Amino acid sequence: MPVLAALISGGPSPEPGLREPAELVTHRLAAEFLTVPLSAVARCVTDAWACGEHLGLDVTPEIVERVARERLLALVNSAPPSRR
Repeated sequence: MPVLAALISGGPSPEPGLREPAELVTHRLAAEFLTVPLSAVARCVTDAWACGEHLGLDVTPEIVERVARERLLALVNSAPPSRR
């Protein structure tokens, strides 16, 4: 069966002029979600950005941060409880 989609190592990336705001959002969320690896937070931010653009929204760092925060909250809250 042929491969339908290739794995992109870094994931989608905002346009060059928007990379700095995306990095700021990533760093703010990484400081808030200390148990989530930085690479996962960065991927979540770039995915949220790409989804907003795909939907035709006027994507802003504030919208991306809100969407990515909700996704990260779902990720953290869906983890099984640790055994003690």
